[in-house]
Amino acid sequence: MSECDLLSLATKGVQTLSPYQAGKPIDELQREYGVSDIIKLASNENPLGPSDKVISAIQSELAELSRYPDGNAFELKKALANKHSVNINQITIGNGSNDILEILTRAFVTPEHEVIFSQHAFAVYPIVTQAVGATAVVVPAKDWGHDLNAMQKAISDKTKVIFIANPNNPTGTWVDGNSLSAFLQAVPKNVLVVLDEAYFEFASFDPAAENYPSGLEYLNQYPNLIVTRTFSKAYGLAGLRVGYSVSHSQVADILNRVRQPFNANSLALKAAEVALADQSYLEEGIKLNAMGMQQLISAFDDMSLSYIPSVGNFICVNVGENAMNVYDDLLYQGVIVRPVANYEMPEYLRITIGTKEENTRFIDALKKVLNK
Repeated sequence: MSECDLLSLATKGVQTLSPYQAGKPIDELQREYGVSDIIKLASNENPLGPSDKVISAIQSELAELSRYPDGNAFELKKALANKHSVNINQITIGNGSNDILEILTRAFVTPEHEVIFSQHAFAVYPIVTQAVGATAVVVPAKDWGHDLNAMQKAISDKTKVIFIANPNNPTGTWVDGNSLSAFLQAVPKNVLVVLDEAYFEFASFDPAAENYPSGLEYLNQYPNLIVTRTFSKAYGLAGLRVGYSVSHSQVADILNRVRQPFNANSLALKAAEVALADQSYLEEGIKLNAMGMQQLISAFDDMSLSYIPSVGNFICVNVGENAMNVYDDLLYQGVIVRPVANYEMPEYLRITIGTKEENTRFIDALKKVLNK
């Protein structure tokens, strides 16, 4: 019997799709390089770790692990609705905000449609677009960020979804309120605009992000707008995978038809509910991030390295044409950062803001690598 070409059984979009490349895990570096005493500044995680309140809440839930979670996530939705002054039926809970991006693409986009996003934008946008067989329309970036005027001009009668990351990952650039308002006004009502605000908490407190908008303020005026956020970054729950979207109730109803049952686990739901109310933890993380960002910027200036101004919890620095070699040399120093050549940024490395000690460790390692 001849063997079946199993790859040919997949849909055309999936056949040529490459898996998402996450930041290198610490244990993988230990196995491959035999390195110990490792710091990871690659995945935009919160260096504070989870709060004591979150850990306590998780411990209180452990006895119920034999039970399914609340498939409707009522308590978390209620807390989010109260915090954001929206109706509970406008909220969709996801296994991280990535889950929401995939759900809405499956719910609304077909192979006959086009999806618009920016050059250098989050890697999940092309992945979900290609997975459903739709056509990706990649608009060239302007100053490393979204060119909303060009994105508007790219809209055709086939356009179904437009992704905007604000601030953008990996570049850290942002769209101001005036530009966003003008863009939303110009987009046809039958085109969905997805405003990905995964790093909203950092940008909203950053004085450098002048006129930085909250997408939630536009929801009443634009029913075709979907705002996504996550607990993975500022709230320190990346390992639990919980995010959400806020949208028109009819859009949320459609998303919840496609959403898998129990897509957020019990520990994640409880932890997110507690984290949402822990304002002191949030403020501490934002303060730590601001100090760490300045620490790295000062070091880059001292080393005469150019960088892209960022309002997230990460920053991209230009280390030259041998960026992958620099990345690899840093691994041998026990420092994991993120190469971004797959974002068409071959000379850059993306550095997550860590603790003061972690940032110092990275700076010292970078100096050693560049001066060897």
